[in-house]
Amino acid sequence: MRPALDLLNAVGQMGAGDVVDLGCGNGVMAEALRARAGNRALVGVDASPAMLEKAQGTGYDALQQADIAEWLPRRAPGLIYSNAALHWVGNHEALMPKLVRMLGKGGTLAVQMPHQNKAPSHRVWLSLAEELFAGRIEKMGTPGVMSPIKYEELLAPLGQFRLWETDYYQRLTAEPGSHPVRRYTESTYARPVLAALDPNEKADLIRRYEEVMHSAYPVRADGTVLFPFRRLFFTLTV
Repeated sequence: MRPALDLLNAVGQMGAGDVVDLGCGNGVMAEALRARAGNRALVGVDASPAMLEKAQGTGYDALQQADIAEWLPRRAPGLIYSNAALHWVGNHEALMPKLVRMLGKGGTLAVQMPHQNKAPSHRVWLSLAEELFAGRIEKMGTPGVMSPIKYEELLAPLGQFRLWETDYYQRLTAEPGSHPVRRYTESTYARPVLAALDPNEKADLIRRYEEVMHSAYPVRADGTVLFPFRRLFFTLTV
């Protein structure tokens, strides 16, 4: 929850329109957003019907099922808040200005995304997959985030823009016989990579990946790893 709350705490100004939780998932931020929304309507948007069902009753005034890339608000929002969702959506060069244009006067776009792709935990999945199964893995199927300077060049001309990164240190544990970082990444970032392989290929890739992880992120005597995970934040107020 800490990155999500840090993003919300960085929002200094909102317009008069709705507060939109873009990629709301199961509604984990509904209570905190409700507290900040005041008299504004709180709207949750997600592509997953299962997630929206879980979000029922968490504090939203309305829930909308939509692909973020195609979503349009019913009226100009005062805040578009998106925590750990937009990295799954492509074409940020078009998406981010589009979201800014949706805002009402004085409205804010607030975004947080993982920015871990160049770290060994993420990069090694792709480098090993290309080494072992050249041409088989579609790199664009994995989460993608532009460089910070590209967001600054794209968005700073559109309003009051702030951009920063934070490393969050997490204490990871794992099941016996597996590296904690592998367990942490295989069901999220590595999911599209592993889905493209048959069971034997998947086992080979995981074995090689774990070998590298033991060097990159040493396991301590109690089986845990102190794992740094970087996240990119920005806010833009029009």
